[in-house]
Amino acid sequence: MLKKTIALAGVIAVLAGTLAATPAAAQYPSKPIRIVLQFPAGGATDAAARILGQALTQSMGQPVIVENRPGADGAIAGELVAKAAPDGYTVFLASNTPIMQVPLLRKNPPYDVVADFTPITDVGRYIFILVVNPSLPVKSVAELIAYARANPGKLNFGSFSSVGQLMFAQMRATTNTDMVLIPYKGEAPTIVDVLAGRTHFTFATPASTLAHIKDGKLRPLAILLSTRSALLPEVPTTVEAGMAPFSVATFVSLFGPARMPPEIVARINKEFNAAMQLPGMREQIERQGVQLSGSTPDELGSFVKQQLDAWGRAFRDAGLKPE
Repeated sequence: MLKKTIALAGVIAVLAGTLAATPAAAQYPSKPIRIVLQFPAGGATDAAARILGQALTQSMGQPVIVENRPGADGAIAGELVAKAAPDGYTVFLASNTPIMQVPLLRKNPPYDVVADFTPITDVGRYIFILVVNPSLPVKSVAELIAYARANPGKLNFGSFSSVGQLMFAQMRATTNTDMVLIPYKGEAPTIVDVLAGRTHFTFATPASTLAHIKDGKLRPLAILLSTRSALLPEVPTTVEAGMAPFSVATFVSLFGPARMPPEIVARINKEFNAAMQLPGMREQIERQGVQLSGSTPDELGSFVKQQLDAWGRAFRDAGLKPE
């Protein structure tokens, strides 16, 4: 009898939770929605979020506000969202850094990516362009590698992200070249030094490079995408340029806290994917450095698990260990 009473109480609790959640989901959204970013204002992801947020404000009938919470490789923003109420009013537009680097390279990460977040939709892939200072006598990746081999230890590579670290490690390993990694705290100072010739080359976003490429102050050699970009259609992909395929994705995706109601997840997914298909949206966002994609929540969930394996292997191959 006691077991039946406990079982009945459990059923009643589930039904009560379902009935309580249904009106909230039906009325969603009834107040502003905030998109939390790990980046400060002014960068590529911030610009993309604000452009998409304007479209979502129109379609959802409530203000969609971008909230910048930079620091700690995105862990500050990630932890904020992981601990937020799972009601659809706080979501995380995250890059691969807080989703991959934080859980894989910290001995005590502040969240579990799979258990503490609800996948909503993939948004796109970051565009990274391999650029060199024009004073360097190279016009292709093959010439860059040949020059590096002829001048061991003399080429400096500027890195401001985990992507740069991995690309550099892969280039050095697969081409048998002796190049020097110069770490930077951000993209802007990296580009300043490449323009000045103090650093010879780097992988950087369109937002920081396109104007300088147009002015002839930077020379593009390859683009880190699976297909060429309409921004620089004459520039080959890294694979077309002869580089080894990059084993991991440089992504930006949308997550919510764990245990979000499926109806709300479906609504946000629908609105985000519709916004990404608006006329001119793809070109506008691509200029900020993101090639739009989109997905279902289940597709994003599977993608995250696959990328955790891929990034884990890449970090190990690069000699990067949890700290």
